[in-house]
Amino acid sequence: MSTAVHGPAAGRQLDAWGEWADTIDTLHMWTQVVGKIRLAQAPALNHWWHVPLYVTARGLTTSAMPYGDRLFQIDFDFIDHRLTTEDSAGGSFAIDLRPMSVAAFHRSLMAGLGSLDITVPIRTKPVEVAVAIPFELDEQHASYDRDHVAAFWEGLQAAHRLLSEFRGGFVGKASPVHFFWGGFDLAVTRFSGRPAPPHPGGVPNCPDWVMHEAYNQEVSSAGWWPTSRTLGPAFYSYMYPIPDGFDRAAVRPDPASFSTEFGEFVLREADMTQTENPESAVLDFLQTTYDAGADLAGWDRDALEVARHGG
Repeated sequence: MSTAVHGPAAGRQLDAWGEWADTIDTLHMWTQVVGKIRLAQAPALNHWWHVPLYVTARGLTTSAMPYGDRLFQIDFDFIDHRLTTEDSAGGSFAIDLRPMSVAAFHRSLMAGLGSLDITVPIRTKPVEVAVAIPFELDEQHASYDRDHVAAFWEGLQAAHRLLSEFRGGFVGKASPVHFFWGGFDLAVTRFSGRPAPPHPGGVPNCPDWVMHEAYNQEVSSAGWWPTSRTLGPAFYSYMYPIPDGFDRAAVRPDPASFSTEFGEFVLREADMTQTENPESAVLDFLQTTYDAGADLAGWDRDALEVARHGG
């Protein structure tokens, strides 16, 4: 792994991240179109685990979704820059990923599904964004720079690798490492096994009851978020509910800090460009922020963790 922990800084200066925003914003909306198809078709799971996308060796996938007596899946290929859809009856189609509006992407994908005799009505208003233009009307987001997508893909791979390694130390209930297209982040969540107070909600264009289901149990959640204008690409770690003293906890590595804006610890890529071993720094960040939160919240760590549980 290079001194850049993940791809978005590779070969570019971090202050150029703003130049990449148009492509990432467009890709965010495209993943929402695909994600809403998964939301509509996948059987419901607790905490909305049926809605994320998953990292593959080439990009992101819905994984197999039921449609009548068939299965179908939609894959983003960030190597050949194509969106492919296949069904279990042997049908398929592909869309070249190139500069096009969200409206054009939505129209092409729905037409392609129609060619496979698949019809999936979705609510076309985006979620978790302040400005929510319905997909069929969105001509504003229309950028696709292959270099920027390749950098995002490099970062996504690295984050998936590290979050998957971190997930392995927990024997309690834990989510998969999955990509939430609403917030556009790769995340993994650990659960204490105890109920949590109702989440206050307040997420833009997202009903509060969605957050109530997502956070109806105590969690320690961590992930990688590439889109923040104020942070740049960063790893994050938070607790819900936030235990007293969590924001003042001593965590590693030294550049990590608690963001009052986001209510979580963050480790920015900008802080790690000179780190001798970036992967170790990220794993240290994930572990020490979890340690601090779990101890302050009084989690039963002997029962929940491999090293203590003997699993």
